[in-house]
Amino acid sequence: MQSANLPHQPRLDQIRFLAAGLVFVFHVFHFYYLHWQPASDRPWLGLISEGHTGVGLFFTLSGFLFMLIALHNPAIDYRQFVRNRFLRIFPLFLTVFVLSISIGRDTFRASDILYVFFSNLGQAPTSNSFITGAAWTISLEFTFYLVFPFLGRFALERGPGYLARLLLLMLLFKLGAYGISERSTHMFYSTLVGRFDQFLIGMLAALLYQRHREWLGRHGHLLLGIAVCLVVLNSGLQARYASYFLPQPKQLFWVTWSMQEAAGWAFFIIAWTSANLRLPAWLERLLQRGGEISFSFYLLHGLVIYLAYQTLGPLVLTGRVLVDGTVTAIVLYGVTWLVASLSYETIERPFLGLRKRYGRSSEPSPATVR
Repeated sequence: MQSANLPHQPRLDQIRFLAAGLVFVFHVFHFYYLHWQPASDRPWLGLISEGHTGVGLFFTLSGFLFMLIALHNPAIDYRQFVRNRFLRIFPLFLTVFVLSISIGRDTFRASDILYVFFSNLGQAPTSNSFITGAAWTISLEFTFYLVFPFLGRFALERGPGYLARLLLLMLLFKLGAYGISERSTHMFYSTLVGRFDQFLIGMLAALLYQRHREWLGRHGHLLLGIAVCLVVLNSGLQARYASYFLPQPKQLFWVTWSMQEAAGWAFFIIAWTSANLRLPAWLERLLQRGGEISFSFYLLHGLVIYLAYQTLGPLVLTGRVLVDGTVTAIVLYGVTWLVASLSYETIERPFLGLRKRYGRSSEPSPATVR
């Protein structure tokens, strides 16, 4: 559903489609075949074996998108902004949350309700089962939503240098956290300390995109080719040398990992948005629809993968992981698409229709948050 606060940009819908697809393929291959083990001997499979990078793409895209909204609407009504964000994510997220606490009803504690806002910390109910596990990212997203109107205002007033200074502070915080935490890799992977810089890099990318839009448009195709190579190389290096699944709980690589990952994805977002790609109309519609249902797809794909595995078991056609995994992923992707479409039309879309405009581009103030 299109936003009333920014002219529709179908290219961003297509990137959401890609992000959800990466996480889906990552989970299919590990749940069925790789069993959450590193694949350092196959770095060329990095986008699959370390496909959690799709989460980094989601976070970077959020920063990029909302900074574009701030550029288009220098005045943001804070209360209406938060209300819109609540209507966007909480109906489906709360559905998944209720499912998770129902599964664990025998160990439920009243304090578990607080995990609605901290689904990525401690023994969050959503993290106790694979079918609800993807929900851990929602708390990070919503925290970013709460502070974004202020960050957007300050970035507009003080320029890209403000975001760069925040990134330097984040790096300092990470170095301290790395020294203290005994499981720093998992901490960087799943908390704001490890992920907040990805939102900031997305915001910075939007400022650069807006400032150099004409030049980027002239070189979009070349930049896109470079960006794809950079993303593939980055995932391959991680798979080879610093997989999330390595037994070592502390890896120095992870201090800067999220920044490297977000920088690559920010480059890709800028290039994909700038390149004047002429896609067939049917493919444009398919990608746009994929972006539209991507939130349901992301939150519910674990349920489909789990049920299919329990019902049919692993598919073994050739004994080759890549071939069998690809066939499995294609079949389950279609099923997940149907489930996500049902969820979107039934749970998400009615609430999305309640959203209202929160931006006011006619205000003379450079950035007023109310």
